[in-house]
Amino acid sequence: MEFRTPVDIDRPPFLIEPLEELLFVGSCFADSISQRFAEERFPVVANPYGVMYNPASVLHTIRRYADELPVDQQMPRIVIITLGTNHVYRLKQTGEIVDNCQKRPQHLFNEEVLSTEECFDLLSEATDCVLHHRPDAHVVVTVSPIRYAKYGFHQSQLAKATLLMAADKLVGHCSAATYFPAYEIILDELRDYRFYQPDMLHPSQQAVEFIWQRFADVYLSPLAKQFLKDWKPIKEALHHKPFHPDSTDYQSFLAKTKESEEKLLARYNIYNV
Repeated sequence: MEFRTPVDIDRPPFLIEPLEELLFVGSCFADSISQRFAEERFPVVANPYGVMYNPASVLHTIRRYADELPVDQQMPRIVIITLGTNHVYRLKQTGEIVDNCQKRPQHLFNEEVLSTEECFDLLSEATDCVLHHRPDAHVVVTVSPIRYAKYGFHQSQLAKATLLMAADKLVGHCSAATYFPAYEIILDELRDYRFYQPDMLHPSQQAVEFIWQRFADVYLSPLAKQFLKDWKPIKEALHHKPFHPDSTDYQSFLAKTKESEEKLLARYNIYNV
């Protein structure tokens, strides 16, 4: 008997290789998933200018990141965008959409709600920017399962629906873009408050781990999955908390473990694209 409704995930036209660099831009959910990749020794850049919730701020981040790349460094081949809301704040004085209100008084801003078409246009610009700097890049778009209580739950759902439609349109218009259903996995596959933190709004660590596993199953190459298997015992050894950390035996154990880590990373790093 099946006690959950598994969400189907479309196979992407690319796979992530061992130790491949990844760029994450978007909501705090992007930070959570990027941390799991970092734990598995993938080099990640996550929200280099802070958490960004809406498509306009995502575009601003990608543009700025691309403009500030050193001449000897290229855009990561994999860019993962996590959208949180379609609500934006526009500074009255300049008319620009700000990425962070920086605790300035609310009366300085106008709150606006982006339409599906506006969200699509912003996501298209962000994708074009990525492809301009890395023609072989792939953009993975997902919608954060975090609910925004401050807008009211009806408005939060409308925002998610707008983002979902914009993401779907992007994938339909751009072959370099794929959609990963994190939102659907939380709401339809897990579908239980035990997968939320005590605030009942943010996914629990267990839920994040489940989404990471679902993502890894589909998006990692066979070689990357083998790396995870080879890395697991070393990672567990490094996280071991000894009773006597200063003992000669433990220091010898730690040195050997770190040596194994260096050898493993050197062996797999040649596959990094």
